[in-house]
Amino acid sequence: MNPIDFILNINEHLALMVQTYGPWIYAILFLIVFAETGLVVTPFLPGDSLLFAVGAIAASTGAIDPWLCGGIIMLAAFCGDNVNYWAGRTIGPKVFKYEDSFFFRRSHLEKTEQFYNRYGSRTVIIARFVPIVRTFAPFVAGVGKMPYPRYILFSSIGSALWVTICMGAGLIFGKMEVVKQNFELVILGVIAVSLVPIVIEVVRNKLSARRTQV
Repeated sequence: MNPIDFILNINEHLALMVQTYGPWIYAILFLIVFAETGLVVTPFLPGDSLLFAVGAIAASTGAIDPWLCGGIIMLAAFCGDNVNYWAGRTIGPKVFKYEDSFFFRRSHLEKTEQFYNRYGSRTVIIARFVPIVRTFAPFVAGVGKMPYPRYILFSSIGSALWVTICMGAGLIFGKMEVVKQNFELVILGVIAVSLVPIVIEVVRNKLSARRTQV
């Protein structure tokens, strides 16, 4: 399956998965969100767009229970965060020495570090809404040995806000005909909005570098 096609037409693929797997769709969604959040080798999995599509399908077809699914996805995000945190705390800074590969980009860790330098502990919450950074933020928090009680608090808040906002948007707008007829454009919009913080950081860093050179 083409991953780009899957993301752009995620509503169609998700609806087909619901028909094919029935109640097992909840387990599948748990695994996708857990992997995207808990494994540093799978930052490419859908996040915001997946949650929006889940909410849209729940609103338009009723095939997914939004309350049950929301709770399961929150749990998946929270569990993924914690696995990633302890992986970072256990493995430590050795990972920063790894060479780039198909599944791993050292630059992703470095960009996440920049977020921590700017936002501190709040990065755990902010990163929930930023693709790629969302995957690496828990790991970097573990590497930096952020106090676990504080991490747990921010992780819980971030997971709850992420699911509520992204799934909630799908529930609210999913019934609209204009959204159904232009779902690809809507998903592109969701992705574009989620990438704004990364673009801002990149531009800000480049401007800072130029000022330093001058």
